[in-house]
Amino acid sequence: MGEVRDPAAELAEVARELRRHVRWAQGRGETQAPLAGPGASELPVAVEIPPVARPGGADGLSLVRTELGDCRRCKLCEGRSNLVFGAGDPHADLVFVGEGPGAEEDEQGEPFVGKPGQLLTRMIEAMGLRREQVYICNVVKCRPPGNRSPEPEEIAACEPFLQAQLAALRPKAIVALGEFAAQTLLREQTPITRLRGTWRVYEGIPLMPTFHPAYLLRSPAEKAKAWDDLKLVMARLGMEPPARR
Repeated sequence: MGEVRDPAAELAEVARELRRHVRWAQGRGETQAPLAGPGASELPVAVEIPPVARPGGADGLSLVRTELGDCRRCKLCEGRSNLVFGAGDPHADLVFVGEGPGAEEDEQGEPFVGKPGQLLTRMIEAMGLRREQVYICNVVKCRPPGNRSPEPEEIAACEPFLQAQLAALRPKAIVALGEFAAQTLLREQTPITRLRGTWRVYEGIPLMPTFHPAYLLRSPAEKAKAWDDLKLVMARLGMEPPARR
């Protein structure tokens, strides 16, 4: 018979690996290709998560959240009310990744609860799902001041935790909401208008870039394109869109 390992010891090993991974991301070790965005080539970025047995689902997400702690790794912590980690089904087939929390998210500590979040909920429901059946998170976990775009060093500090979240979730598909999420996950600077509607791959997981709900609120004529993108996701997951009333 094979050796029986203590689950607590396995979790401790995973925690050590995650800490080492975060240190790499902060420039204390190896780096890889730069992030997209101005000035990004000067910044360290996370390498791929080392190949080690990691718990998935709720246990894996709990481990990542514990390691994140009361994060002070970048200046975004200075103005936040709440850290916004993520929410949803830890065994979800579908994960939505946005840019960062807004004012309502910062206040409530939950992702996508403001007006863009309400639109995202309607988009999810149009697919025949409930919010509770998917997982929703962001590239950065703290609100950028004035809802500005995250800066490269802020992404570099937070990205290891996004990577670890997705490694724990291991969904069947990812929807990248908006340019920042898509460019961060794909490590390229292609505009979202050219990225959307075409399947890409993140760590072996099919990824569909589409417009951010906040952009759709400003440009409602683009909603049809976003719905086309979501229909491709439904087809990939073997889902049938619900009958319209």
